[in-house]
Amino acid sequence: MAQTPRPRIDASRLRSRLWFDNPDNPGMTALYLERYLNFGLTVGELRGGKPLIGIAQTGSDLSPCNRHHLELAKRVREGITAAGGVAFEFPCHPIQETGKRPTASLDRNLAYLSLVEVLYGYPLDGVVLLTGCDKTMPACLMAAATVNIPTISLNVGPMLNGWSRGERTGSGTVVWKARERHAAGDIDYQQFLDIVASSAPSTGHCNTMGTASTMNALAEALGMALPGSAAIPAPYRERGQAAYATGQRIVDMVWEDLKPSDILTREAFENAIVANTAIGGSTNAPIHINAIAKLIGVPLSCDDWERVGYDIPLLVNMQPAGQYLGEEYYRAGGLPAVMSELLEAGKLHGEALTCNGRTVAENCQGAHTWDRDVIKPYGEPMRERAGFLNLKGSLFDSAIMKTSVISREFYDRYLANPEDPYAFEGRVVVFDGPEDYHHRIDDPALEIDEHTVLIMRGAGPIGYPGAAEVVNMQPPGELIRKGVLSLPCIGDGRQSGTSGTPSILNASPEAAAGGGLALLQNGDRVRIDLNKRTADILLPEEEIARRREDLAARGGYAYPASQTPWQAIQRAMVDQLSEGMILKGSEAFQRIAQTHGVPRDNH
Repeated sequence: MAQTPRPRIDASRLRSRLWFDNPDNPGMTALYLERYLNFGLTVGELRGGKPLIGIAQTGSDLSPCNRHHLELAKRVREGITAAGGVAFEFPCHPIQETGKRPTASLDRNLAYLSLVEVLYGYPLDGVVLLTGCDKTMPACLMAAATVNIPTISLNVGPMLNGWSRGERTGSGTVVWKARERHAAGDIDYQQFLDIVASSAPSTGHCNTMGTASTMNALAEALGMALPGSAAIPAPYRERGQAAYATGQRIVDMVWEDLKPSDILTREAFENAIVANTAIGGSTNAPIHINAIAKLIGVPLSCDDWERVGYDIPLLVNMQPAGQYLGEEYYRAGGLPAVMSELLEAGKLHGEALTCNGRTVAENCQGAHTWDRDVIKPYGEPMRERAGFLNLKGSLFDSAIMKTSVISREFYDRYLANPEDPYAFEGRVVVFDGPEDYHHRIDDPALEIDEHTVLIMRGAGPIGYPGAAEVVNMQPPGELIRKGVLSLPCIGDGRQSGTSGTPSILNASPEAAAGGGLALLQNGDRVRIDLNKRTADILLPEEEIARRREDLAARGGYAYPASQTPWQAIQRAMVDQLSEGMILKGSEAFQRIAQTHGVPRDNH
């Protein structure tokens, strides 16, 4: 049954009218109006009752993954114009995962703050968010959730498949595989670079199910992007067609007053969690989705990710958890085909509203794939129970483990003991940041063997700063040459969503915030029990208490000094990864376009 049309607002309710057509304040109306005419806009466009639509541009030369948006924005603009709106394109703070030092996640909150000010303080009735690389989608949706004007998201699309010597090379994923081969001596430095470069053959974001593909798929699962739009490869003609349709749709969303608060409900977030497991989504997803939920006022925790998502099977055969890349996934049906499987299995809230005015069920019912090698049936998945585990114990209060990438090698070595199944103990070697790891990993004095647990600390929101993707540590070259390709890794930082290793990540609180990782010393033993969801230091309580006292006496865990004003500002007020790494207190500012109206006049 078709969705009942939403009532349409009158032009007098457009936000932009209070800038450009306010007879109660002619002096300010004239001031606002005259300067926006100076590059060729007409009075009729600004005062003719047309919605003014922002295009939040995240593409730039500094953001190669999003650069194609410089072209796609033209199609968005044409769609807006065709639907009777007026487009205003503006730049967003650049965020490029592979370019920004010390880490791109340092800038997610900075871009969020900037976009909040633009969306709230300028004469915009709605906005199209141009997203792509990992942090651009959460930064943009966090801002949209905070301001709460009609919003729709459009990602740049994944790159075309990469190929090297007849094999698919997935962006990011091939880096970790080539790194192993280089450490083992199978390839030299130039071969290493050539193989990795082959994975980026075109414009677009990662062609694997890394964080970029994950977060843009989850924007669609949440209902904030047009159905089927997330998986379209960047160079395909359908990507430009989706840009045009997105521009058209946002104008109607303004007239329907369809806002993020109408779409981003508890049911929508649970749908996103379920979808994330089915697609083999990134371990970075809980950080960003929890942040968006906080800013729209929906309670969501890492416990919810396990409760709602752990029992869902893995359906998508895509790197890093599978075989294929973005082109095959798109041709197989993309997210609507996955959602169709989940819907028929009763795992989705089909009544959840989406940005096109229809429900999830209306959008996805019967949209099955024709390629069962890429998207599996719900009853014949790649892996049963493929979601995240949320571990707790004396090491931390929360840390995520991605079960869909547990390899046979890892399972046999660490989890297959019939007397202690799905649990392991090991001696730790502790690294304080990635520099320490790279400097010492091959030191024979550390006596790292196949039963060692590698610890990475000082990599969280405060300690790094910004929480870096440095936890996916490879074993020493000597072990790799013996066929030991992965060791258990635990850290208070993140891991690339393109990595296929089951590290224990996002440990909260981090060492710099007094978490248990700060107490560890080389040679300590830890126990990980996946059945009990626990992670503990195997030391007497008295020794743990003594070490904590010593840590406090030393002034806490030491970490590098801030190098910029923003690093210092964020460190002083950032929350932990399990809490979404938002700025403390920002969740108090919700739906500000409604709760505060328009800001005060500027003259």
